[in-house]
Order: sequence, then C-alpha cells, then structure tokens
Amino acid sequence: MADSRPSLAHLTATPADRPVYVIGAGPGGLAVAHALRARGVRAVILEKADRVGASWRRHYDRLKLHTTRRLSALPGLPIPRAFGRWVSRDDVVRYLEKYAEHHELEIVTGVEVFRVEPAPDGAGWLLHASGGRELTGSAVVVATGFNHTPRLPDWSGLEDWDGEFLHASAYRNARPFADRDVLVVGVGNTGAEIAVDLVEGGAARVRLAVRTVPHIVRRSTAGWSAQYTGILVRRLPVRLVDRLARPMARLSTPDLSEHGLPRPESGLYSRVREGAIPVQDVGLIDAVREGKVEITAAVEGFEDGKVALADGSRVAPDAVIAATGYSRGLDSLVGHLGVLDGRGRPVVHGARSPKEAPGLYFTGFTNPISGMFRELALDAEKIARTIARRLAREATRAG
Repeated sequence: MADSRPSLAHLTATPADRPVYVIGAGPGGLAVAHALRARGVRAVILEKADRVGASWRRHYDRLKLHTTRRLSALPGLPIPRAFGRWVSRDDVVRYLEKYAEHHELEIVTGVEVFRVEPAPDGAGWLLHASGGRELTGSAVVVATGFNHTPRLPDWSGLEDWDGEFLHASAYRNARPFADRDVLVVGVGNTGAEIAVDLVEGGAARVRLAVRTVPHIVRRSTAGWSAQYTGILVRRLPVRLVDRLARPMARLSTPDLSEHGLPRPESGLYSRVREGAIPVQDVGLIDAVREGKVEITAAVEGFEDGKVALADGSRVAPDAVIAATGYSRGLDSLVGHLGVLDGRGRPVVHGARSPKEAPGLYFTGFTNPISGMFRELALDAEKIARTIARRLAREATRAG
C-alpha cells in the first residue's frame, strides 16, 4: 500500500502549499483522493485505523455487496472478474488495498481527526487531530462512512438483562449461536441477512423483531439486478416509482402476510427517500415461508429476564442481536459549523459545499437505491472537479 506514516513536519502544510485533506480511508475517501490526484491536486487521506477499509474489515463474514461487481468499481480500477458478480467482504477489502497501492495514494494511518474549523487566516481549514496535530488544508472532504457509530434504542431494563446482547456491528458469524434461541431486532438488510445466517449456522430458533414492515426485492431476477432498476428509476418522480413498484412486487415476491410480513402500505421509493432501502432477498423469503425465521412484534424493552414486545407478549431468547442501525457520528467533528440537519446528516453532499462552510465536502452519507459504491465513484469525480476548479481560480487570482 502507498503510504504510510510520514512525520509531523510532512503533514503540516504552509499557506502556499496546502493539501486537500480527506478524512477516512474507506471506498469514498480513496475514490476522492484518486480523483484529486488525477487532476494534479495533492490529497492526503487521514485514517484513524491502521489500514484502509477498516469498516469493511469489521463486517460479518458472509456479507457480499448487493450491487454488481461491474457497477461497484471505483474510478480508475475495475474490480477483478475473479471476485464474481457479488463481491464478498474479504474481496472488497482486497480491492480497496489494491486501489490504494495502484494509485499510489498518500495515506496517513493512525491519525484521528477530532474537529474541523476554519483556518485562522480565513484560507482553508484547520484540523485538530490525534497526537496534538493541527493541520491546515485548502479543502476538506469528510468520508468517515455511513455506518459509523452503532445506534441502540433507549430500551428500558436492558442494563439488568442477563442474556447475551450485542449490536449487529459485533456479529461475525453464527458459530457462537449454534443450538441457541436468538432474537434479531431490526429487519433492514443487515438484520435480514444475520437472521438467515443464524438459520444456516444451526441456531435452534431464530426470531426477527419487526417494527416497520420492509419492502423486499429480489437481488436479481433472470440476470437483471435490482441495482439496474434502481439506476433507471432514481430520478423519476417518487409517486410514479411507487406506483410502478407495486405490481412488480406482486410478480416477483410472494405475499408473506400469514407469516407476519404483509406488503407495506407506503410506497417503495417514498420509503427510500426517508432513508429506508428495500431489503434485498438473500434467503429471507424462503426462511420465513418455511418457518425457520419467525416474525415477531417490535421490541419495547426488557422486563424480568424477558424481552417485552409491542404486542404485549414476552419472549425469553438466549441472545439478542440488535440490527438497529448506525448514526453518522459527525457532531463532534463538524456539528459546530451548522452543516448538519436535525438527524446529524450533512445538509448537502457531493460537489456542493454548505453555504456556511465553503470548501468542506461530504461523501458517503446517503444510502442510494442505485448503489453506494456507484454513487461514491460518481461523487468522487464531481468533488475533485469542483475542488480543482476552485483551486485553479484561487491560484490565478494569487498570481
């Protein structure tokens, strides 16, 4: 891999030669750094972990991209055909490592950025980082990832519950849960896939607690990936896509109402715009129909050694796995700049900077129906083009 640990003097730029700092060495950060480098702009990636792709290394073992290999490549390097159509977690990591090496990216590992604020001289940004570093950049791209900080509901009684409890971020595989009764909470893509993994891994009983019934789509039908449809409809009116999706769902997926998963009343694309991506079926439909995954009501809390559900019933699993999502974790980093909405998400992303913070960019903080990696690749080119143009104008004025 390119890099790795330059001295503090190497990191500290002068006002005449300030790099663009990219925070995070995941796919979004790597893609932006390459796109900037390709335009002659120096980009330095700051990564708090000791290797690239840290978040991907922590995902559960069976995870594969739900988007196709061909449409998931980052700019300047295809994903090898040998990785197959649906790229595994380990192969994603290998690809990210190769990407950094192939493009000779400047990556500094073991450096965590705690706070970003305007530079004292009004030109660019000052980054406060671990080791007492204060780094000044001409621009900053925040690419710390959509799944940053595990989020848990404020469940009463959890602290007194004696069973095993973990967030899905700590789940790796089904081996520790063989022959055990497990309740998975949350039916997004992560919760659905963990439930299937538990069934296939020999759990004695698997229940899946559902608060809001999801839209379920086939990952691929007759060779046609759901991602292709997502790309085609992404810019169509929401109500039109909602109407088109209903008959398609009836044709492609069975009605699971008698098993506790009725078809959602709200439209598929309406839900996407609210942040709820459809669940891509990797075995959940069959597992539910065959009774191997039992659907229960949502979890309300923990009482007297049991889990209290929203329908008034109680269950007593051996273990609870909370697939309850993540927060973006941006408040301490940039929250003081007025660039986040009420849910802690950037108010703009991609090539747009917030009005209050010109030269500050965000990538990877949306969950698009057309595929995260694809959108990261597109955003990288747009961000790099915008930054390069701005720096060129500033250089012309200074000259």
